[in-house]
Amino acid sequence: MNILFHPDAELEFNKAIDYYEAIENGLGYDFSLEIVSTIARIVDFPKAWLILEGEIRRALVRRFPYGI
Repeated sequence: MNILFHPDAELEFNKAIDYYEAIENGLGYDFSLEIVSTIARIVDFPKAWLILEGEIRRALVRRFPYGI
Protein backbone atom coordinates (compact mmCIF):
# COMPACT_ATOMS: atom_id res chain seq x y z
CA MET A 1 0.00 0.00 0.00
CA ASN A 2 1.28 3.47 -0.89
CA ILE A 3 0.54 6.11 1.70
CA LEU A 4 0.82 9.78 0.82
CA PHE A 5 0.56 12.38 3.56
CA HIS A 6 -0.26 16.05 3.23
CA PRO A 7 3.05 17.86 3.93
CA ASP A 8 1.73 19.24 7.24
CA ALA A 9 0.49 15.79 8.29
CA GLU A 10 3.82 14.24 7.34
CA LEU A 11 5.65 16.78 9.49
CA GLU A 12 3.33 16.05 12.43
CA PHE A 13 3.76 12.30 11.89
CA ASN A 14 7.57 12.54 11.87
CA LYS A 15 7.59 14.78 14.96
CA ALA A 16 5.38 12.27 16.79
CA ILE A 17 7.73 9.42 15.83
CA ASP A 18 10.69 11.42 17.17
CA TYR A 19 8.77 12.25 20.35
CA TYR A 20 7.91 8.62 21.09
CA GLU A 21 11.40 7.45 20.17
CA ALA A 22 12.84 9.95 22.68
CA ILE A 23 10.62 8.46 25.39
CA GLU A 24 11.66 4.86 24.72
CA ASN A 25 13.83 3.22 22.10
CA GLY A 26 11.56 1.52 19.55
CA LEU A 27 8.38 3.29 20.63
CA GLY A 28 8.52 5.62 17.63
CA TYR A 29 8.67 2.60 15.36
CA ASP A 30 5.70 1.04 17.19
CA PHE A 31 3.79 4.30 16.72
CA SER A 32 4.49 4.33 12.99
CA LEU A 33 3.26 0.73 12.69
CA GLU A 34 0.03 1.61 14.50
CA ILE A 35 -0.54 4.55 12.13
CA VAL A 36 -0.04 2.33 9.07
CA SER A 37 -2.29 -0.33 10.59
CA THR A 38 -5.03 2.23 11.27
CA ILE A 39 -4.81 3.53 7.70
CA ALA A 40 -5.12 -0.04 6.41
CA ARG A 41 -8.26 -0.53 8.53
CA ILE A 42 -9.69 2.72 7.13
CA VAL A 43 -9.05 1.48 3.58
CA ASP A 44 -10.66 -1.89 4.36
CA PHE A 45 -13.67 -0.44 6.21
CA PRO A 46 -14.17 3.18 5.11
CA LYS A 47 -17.69 3.53 6.56
CA ALA A 48 -16.93 1.92 9.93
CA TRP A 49 -15.70 5.02 11.74
CA LEU A 50 -17.37 7.64 13.86
CA ILE A 51 -18.93 10.44 11.83
CA LEU A 52 -17.65 13.82 12.99
CA GLU A 53 -19.49 16.01 10.50
CA GLY A 54 -21.09 15.30 7.13
CA GLU A 55 -18.82 12.82 5.36
CA ILE A 56 -15.88 13.35 7.73
CA ARG A 57 -15.03 10.32 9.86
CA ARG A 58 -12.34 9.56 12.45
CA ALA A 59 -10.62 6.28 13.25
CA LEU A 60 -8.77 6.11 16.56
CA VAL A 61 -5.23 4.74 16.65
CA ARG A 62 -4.61 1.81 18.99
CA ARG A 63 -2.14 2.35 21.89
CA PHE A 64 -1.63 6.06 21.10
CA PRO A 65 -3.83 9.13 21.58
CA TYR A 66 -4.31 9.92 17.90
CA GLY A 67 -7.19 9.89 15.46
CA ILE A 68 -7.06 9.75 11.68
